[in-house]
Amino acid sequence: MSIDIDPLSGAAGLAVTDHIENTQFEVYTDRPVEPTASPEDAHYFPVDASVTVETGTIEIPRVAVVETRSADGTLLTRGDDYAMPPGTYHVGIDPAPTKLYLAFASPFSVSTTERTTRIDLDAPDEVTLGFRSLHQVPAGTIETPTDPESLMDAVSLLGSALQTTSPERSFPTLRGHPPLIEPGEELRVPDRVEPPDSGIRIVVPPEYRYLYPVVSLAYYFAADVVPGDAPRIEGDGWTHSLEPDFERRTAEVLRQAFHFDCLARTEGFYPVDLHERETTDLDLDWGRLYDLPLAERLGEYLAVPFDRVEPELPQWTLTTDVRPDPENVEMLPFVAGELSVVRSPETVTPATAGEGDGLGFFRGPGAGAGAGDSPTDAASLGPDEFVRGGATGTEPTRGADASAERGAVPTDADFVRPEPVDTVEHAWVGAGVPLDANKATLDAYHRRLEAGSVEQSRISVLVVCNDEQMREEGEVADLYGLRDMVQFDIEVRHDLTREEMREALQSDVDFLHYIGHVDDRGMQCTDEYLDLTSADLDVGVSAFLLNACQSYQQGEALVHRGSRGGIVTLSDVANSPATQLGRIIARLMNSGFNLRTALHVAKRELITGNQYIVVGDGGTTICQSRSGVALVLNLTESQNERWDLTVEGFPNGPYGTGTMMYLNLDADDKNHIVPSKIHFNRLCSPDIDDFLNLENTPIFYDEELTWNDEFTQLTDRE
Repeated sequence: MSIDIDPLSGAAGLAVTDHIENTQFEVYTDRPVEPTASPEDAHYFPVDASVTVETGTIEIPRVAVVETRSADGTLLTRGDDYAMPPGTYHVGIDPAPTKLYLAFASPFSVSTTERTTRIDLDAPDEVTLGFRSLHQVPAGTIETPTDPESLMDAVSLLGSALQTTSPERSFPTLRGHPPLIEPGEELRVPDRVEPPDSGIRIVVPPEYRYLYPVVSLAYYFAADVVPGDAPRIEGDGWTHSLEPDFERRTAEVLRQAFHFDCLARTEGFYPVDLHERETTDLDLDWGRLYDLPLAERLGEYLAVPFDRVEPELPQWTLTTDVRPDPENVEMLPFVAGELSVVRSPETVTPATAGEGDGLGFFRGPGAGAGAGDSPTDAASLGPDEFVRGGATGTEPTRGADASAERGAVPTDADFVRPEPVDTVEHAWVGAGVPLDANKATLDAYHRRLEAGSVEQSRISVLVVCNDEQMREEGEVADLYGLRDMVQFDIEVRHDLTREEMREALQSDVDFLHYIGHVDDRGMQCTDEYLDLTSADLDVGVSAFLLNACQSYQQGEALVHRGSRGGIVTLSDVANSPATQLGRIIARLMNSGFNLRTALHVAKRELITGNQYIVVGDGGTTICQSRSGVALVLNLTESQNERWDLTVEGFPNGPYGTGTMMYLNLDADDKNHIVPSKIHFNRLCSPDIDDFLNLENTPIFYDEELTWNDEFTQLTDRE
């Protein structure tokens, strides 16, 4: 079983650990409890584990919305402050690190504080608690020939993962992970892969450059993909052209249809007050649209010109460039499952040294550390500054052979410059090292699915500092674990030998923060270098930051040998900005951000962040944020102790695109779709203070990055 439920040792309540998603939280009761297993069908919604306890109170350490249904599942009410009369109830609490449901027969009340949500029964009684992991697993693997026309049949099956064709599939928990795809001599489909008949067809020429960009549409619409001349989407009695500018039109269809589903779903099981429903100024009958079959509903959605709704749409989260090559077919289910906008560039611009992009030089094999001109070479550094490269090239090679086939990074020709995107995150699938994009790899995405049980429920962070001059960054250990109710094991180690570094990489650590030198011989240790591109080892580290010069190739090797993903550098990095970035990434990962979004936020603060990219699975997290969704606050003081606030909510882990979030802010009583960007003007200081006390989040105060605890100190001084 993926979920463990145990009595708390130091308080009254339960410790809940989801070993697959690597999440943990505590549920408090008004007395010590001994959970007993109970039937999973005791709950209205499906659960993975169920226990019964006797208690008068259930309390969780986060502000949540409580949804109450009758015994037959009818939604009665939802909110954070109400009371219910005698009856039999199914109660859902959201957000929580797992789906959390209660079943009991008693009058009760719901209340919240600044940090907790509490359910009080009129008298102690039996309460059955159900937990469902937010982990999603493919139903099987489709084998297929990889020519474009054959591949269309496999892509047409991606929508089999949808748990509904209603607008509720815009909730991430009702979409499911698409089945996997792998090359084969003929089409072989597992029995469990049965797509619904949505009545939608996507017609594209049988070429990779047309097929790859529609995979997210094929998945979300459960559409049949068929060959034809003019790219288009068809339903019963309607056709929507995907020309001209095919990739742009495809992205627009995804964004518009998804947004409209989020609005229409308020007519179904979740009739909530939705901010986006009120701000989208369209004369549409959402109740009628909700009841229509998927194909008819989509036809009416697309009859609305995109430019009518575009100003209301949030910034989409992810664009993935998938090179139009047959070897990339296995990545398609993962790309579609993230609801990524997809482009398939036939040509790509090589990136060469000296283009003035601020990334510094790219040292090829055989070049000594410090060779070439760059923003980080010795001439541009202050008297006390240095770069994080290895020792000079005059020193003998003591570690792995620095051959012409293995430099610190590939040669200039291997770097590519993808076209800019207008999404928050950007991933690259294919050959080459992309500038300013996540180098996504298949083995890392498979590792996301293969995450199994762990022996401990604590989150482990290992900080390794292998250079005396960089000890300042080693203090990031103080930033990990600054969380209530999340348990961290944090270890700091200095000056590791090659063998000690090998053992550290093989250990079962959730996050490795490496501070030191890397060059074409590998990771510098106290005795010799450890070159991960040639070393024979199984890597147990889940995620990492290699904060050293030109650490790309060593980080890519970590992913190939067992890690899910990490952040690496493409060029030499000066020590001071590297230290700043390391501290920022530490706080963001500790706050539940994934690798891609963490680096996105860091780049807003530091221009040198452009020297870093993500390798592997950019969606990797080491823990969840307190509120589930990753939040970034943008705050400016207007006048007369009034504040303008913009809250950005980013999809993160199980709280994916389409999640609904509610801000515990007096000025806002609406729900919001994730991703979101919510503006508030002229808020009073007490409201801002109350909001900032809820959770420690990154804040851009007058465009400079700070945090709630630091911001409070700043305003106190003022």
